[in-house]
Amino acid sequence: MAHRRSVILVCVGLALWFILPVTAEAQVHRSADYDFRVVTVANGFEHPWAIAFLPDGDILVTERPGRLRVIRDGRLVAAPIEGVPEVFAVGQGGLLDVHPHPDFLSNRMIYLTYSKPQGGQESTTTLIRGRLENDRLSNIEEVFEAVSQGRGHYGSRIAFDEDGYLFVSVGERMARPSGDLEAHPAQDISNHHGTVNRLFEDGTIPPDNPFVGQTGVQPSIWSYGHRNPQSLAVHPETGELWEGEHGPQGGDEINLIEPGMNYGWPVIGFGANYGSGSAIHEGTRREGMREPVHVWVPSIATSGMMIYTGDKFPAWQGSIFVGGLRGEQLARVVIKDGVSDLEETLLRGIGRVRDVRQGPDGYIYLAIDDRLGDPSAIVRLEPVDG
Repeated sequence: MAHRRSVILVCVGLALWFILPVTAEAQVHRSADYDFRVVTVANGFEHPWAIAFLPDGDILVTERPGRLRVIRDGRLVAAPIEGVPEVFAVGQGGLLDVHPHPDFLSNRMIYLTYSKPQGGQESTTTLIRGRLENDRLSNIEEVFEAVSQGRGHYGSRIAFDEDGYLFVSVGERMARPSGDLEAHPAQDISNHHGTVNRLFEDGTIPPDNPFVGQTGVQPSIWSYGHRNPQSLAVHPETGELWEGEHGPQGGDEINLIEPGMNYGWPVIGFGANYGSGSAIHEGTRREGMREPVHVWVPSIATSGMMIYTGDKFPAWQGSIFVGGLRGEQLARVVIKDGVSDLEETLLRGIGRVRDVRQGPDGYIYLAIDDRLGDPSAIVRLEPVDG
């Protein structure tokens, strides 16, 4: 697969460490296609990690310390949702992604990922589902528990495709690459380190998963050889599954995910060791391993992904939007014929963009995650002339 390194075409806006409520005088940002404003939807979140929209207009927001919050009628409800299980809220761990069931209107089911305590300082990526009614989660079922060990890099993004299959990502859990790179846990499909997994909605394994029937492997695995995939999205029109993952010091990636494929970490890649900048990989390509479609060098620490189909920014339809933690930015990437064709940096210095979602109203919503845990906001992009 051809790839292209990141090239910043447009950089707009001053640092926005605190987003004020929208006013007629709100700062106008300029991109190649649109002038737009960043509007606060709700404020006062502690480490917001993910956003989800419900059919009744409610917006769900996970907070990493373990709270599921609701924005209702434009205001943050004071009390969090009851019934959320205990999470391992240490370091990068906590309550992570949230996604409503595709048939939420009839079954009221939502899915959550979190770092499940395993005793002592151990935890693992876990996916549950439960029924959400009257601001309470009940009938909780565990759908997936990763076979993994480590202190961070949980992955944890959730996606459903048009056929109702459920995908969940798992990070490589910060397993350090050294020595025989092919012996790294992300290259070993007997565990879930560095994988994208495909399930039925109840957590059972589809019989056509690529490794079903093989001895000593995890049959849920759909793809492997990933580092820390904190971005996952199904293209609403093509049905393609797209993934984004953190590189180390450089080498963030966007990948088109295909069943059974090995995406190379840590054997191939574009990153380097933190601090020293010394080599990690044997190279950037190898037969039998998939190369990324798009690469960031230096890293922006990708988190969250959305493929835009709304009507508020028609020229951006089909673009992939990715948040940046280290880069404190929002990136728009255009893929044409499987090749990265353009990257545009829409915002810089806005704060750590943890999640990116398209709302039912066609606006683009961002979760801003303050590194120190100070109160932060859910914001959205609105065109000036919209």
